[in-house]
Amino acid sequence: MQFERWREEVSAAFVPLDASSSAPDSFFDGGLRSGSVGSLHISEVSGHCVDVRRTPAVIRRSDPGLVKVGVQLRGRGVVVQREREAVLEPGDFAVYDTSEPYALHFDGEFAMFVLMFPRAALKLRPNDLAQVSALRIKGDDGVGALVSPFLSGLRKGLSDGLSSSSPMFEDAVLDLVSAALDERAPHENHSPGAVILAGAQSFIENTLHDPGLNTSMVAAAQHISPIYLQKLFEVEGVGVAAWIRSRRLECCRRDLEDPRLARESIGTICARYGLVDSAHFSRAFKEAYGMSPRSARLAAS
Repeated sequence: MQFERWREEVSAAFVPLDASSSAPDSFFDGGLRSGSVGSLHISEVSGHCVDVRRTPAVIRRSDPGLVKVGVQLRGRGVVVQREREAVLEPGDFAVYDTSEPYALHFDGEFAMFVLMFPRAALKLRPNDLAQVSALRIKGDDGVGALVSPFLSGLRKGLSDGLSSSSPMFEDAVLDLVSAALDERAPHENHSPGAVILAGAQSFIENTLHDPGLNTSMVAAAQHISPIYLQKLFEVEGVGVAAWIRSRRLECCRRDLEDPRLARESIGTICARYGLVDSAHFSRAFKEAYGMSPRSARLAAS
């Protein structure tokens, strides 16, 4: 397709972007295929001599809070974020956060596979994500050697028209991506605060079913004050209550999209994770995901 149409379709498929190409219109031949595997958005994008930027002004207009993983398939690409540059050869991949400015540069013909998902689904602490964005993860070394072929294999979902999967499959994909990023994340911070924070997050995960779960309960379980617990979470960029809410909503979303639970009512699902006020749950869900719980269930069916 010609560049102008390609630029419009890329912005619509991912997040709003500014794109330019040094290739003549008559020479440019771009491609884009997109689909979904459950909550995971997958795409294969190709083109020639392209620069893509997500600027602060564009982010202010639209910030859905997504993470993208780009796997280089053909050609050479450069991912830039937080003053870091990842130069990608075929098989390499890098992660970047759509809530922060980034740029992609392709100086010739290229193809890239892109996996996109909500930031909250990535099993890394926010500070760790900031440390690993725009770092090259080699496709032939370490955990990357396992993850790169797996991600590239998800392209089959585009041709097969896959639109749903089990939550267990989605978790497996995110576990693999998180493992590859965790291998590159700095781990010098094993302070008592970091250990307490990890314990608090684990406690929350195992206690989501309790409607009374709150900051004081989590603090008591860790034998610290609520004020200290709040400070530990705020270092990660989110408060305790917001963390609890996001984990509850994410668990509800996955159950709503699970075909094995299609006979369960929405009220049953939200109550399973401590959300006993159905009206409040519906409002919070729509605010987080842009659609009602019922619409999310229908979209996945």
